[in-house]
Amino acid sequence: MKKTIAFVALTGLALPGLAMAKDSTGCGLGTMVFDGESGVAPQVVAVTTNGTSGNQTFGISSGTLGCDQQGTIDSLAEFTADNMDKLAADAAAGEGETLVTARDLMGIDAEHQERFNKRMQENFDRIFSSTDTTAKEVVNSMEQVIAEDTQLAAA
Repeated sequence: MKKTIAFVALTGLALPGLAMAKDSTGCGLGTMVFDGESGVAPQVVAVTTNGTSGNQTFGISSGTLGCDQQGTIDSLAEFTADNMDKLAADAAAGEGETLVTARDLMGIDAEHQERFNKRMQENFDRIFSSTDTTAKEVVNSMEQVIAEDTQLAAA
């Protein structure tokens, strides 16, 4: 029983770290204390401190501890950054699982998947305009393509 409780406690502490970006621990006291440190151990301790002591919530609410009250959660930008090559390949082909995920993250109904795929393929050169295109630029271009299509914009 003690082993089970210890396992649950340890994995529960580690879960906030799994949800974070690869190189970010978010804001909070742990992030402030371990500022400039690199590697797994400092990140895990920082994220654990942020997630378990309630200081991250306080920091966001009060705008302290390196937290931004105006911050936004941008799953599409993060997904695009993490899957840029695969998304480009799927957009060029006009099909694929990353296009399904991108459509979902953009809040477009599944019934419009085929039209979404077609628009991404038709506008591939515009969306992925160069090898130096950033994830944010890709997202902005995808949003423009959707805004220009009345059916997708309404979806």
